[in-house]
Amino acid sequence: MNSAPYARIVDEIRQRIESGTLKPGDRVPSTRQITQDWGVAMATATKVLTTLRREGLVRAVPGVGTVVRTTEVPAPPVRATRRRMAEAELSREAVIRKGIEIADAEGLRALSMRRVATDLGAATMSLYRYVPGKDELVLLMANACFGEELLPAEAPEGWRARFELAARTQWRIYRRHPWLAQVISMTRPQPLENLLLHAEWAMSALRELDLPYTTALYFHVTVFGYVRGAAANLEPEVEAERETGLSADEYMETQNAEFSRIVASGAIPHFSAISDLVDFELDLDLLFELGLRWTLDGMAGSLARHDYPT
Repeated sequence: MNSAPYARIVDEIRQRIESGTLKPGDRVPSTRQITQDWGVAMATATKVLTTLRREGLVRAVPGVGTVVRTTEVPAPPVRATRRRMAEAELSREAVIRKGIEIADAEGLRALSMRRVATDLGAATMSLYRYVPGKDELVLLMANACFGEELLPAEAPEGWRARFELAARTQWRIYRRHPWLAQVISMTRPQPLENLLLHAEWAMSALRELDLPYTTALYFHVTVFGYVRGAAANLEPEVEAERETGLSADEYMETQNAEFSRIVASGAIPHFSAISDLVDFELDLDLLFELGLRWTLDGMAGSLARHDYPT
């Protein structure tokens, strides 16, 4: 029997699962709890959860933690009659909704025409009557997401209030669909009608200032690009937590030793002094709000000075 500390902990948690003490869906001890309960290093605790995942006993659930994997009974093959019934109920909207559901739960990497068809109980080829392929499906999904919250006809007074509302609305959409930001291109914009409606709504406020169209467009793209850039951090974090089972805080704990080594080297004295005084924890929502404020402050100053392209 392997006497390594991580192996003994794995054996104990495995026994809890097999005995039913830990039931399917129950959270298993986190890396932090393992270090506290068993008195081991964070690296050892991480290896425990990695081993349990490799054995198929647990899985990472974003926003929840590592839980006991549910034993799923394979679904019986879809009979031809059932498949025909499913295909009779297919529509472009159904395909798009299912694609969004898969991407939200498992990321874009899990999305394929075959996967969508399987989840809908239909033949893969039947989907091509409604969507030409995966690339087109992803764009249709993106357009549908931006259509979930179209901006109000009665807009708030002033360009800044309007830009704030547009930016926060888009941030909520990206938060709801973490994969979305990586789909949207800044240099090769896609013809997504609902996204263009967001742009039209925001730019109309700047037109009231009698700005040149080019200037209004640059201001809009600056704010839109800021929101998209902030949202680009969402999907990688979800993927990392899904794959490792570690939250952002738990990940940072595994890196403490290396960060301490760099600090001790004296190479980063200013960063070291700040980190000694401030217990900093990155909050993406707060970062978004601060960045939005500073971006709009810069725009306000540019407008006041008439310092913009014409």
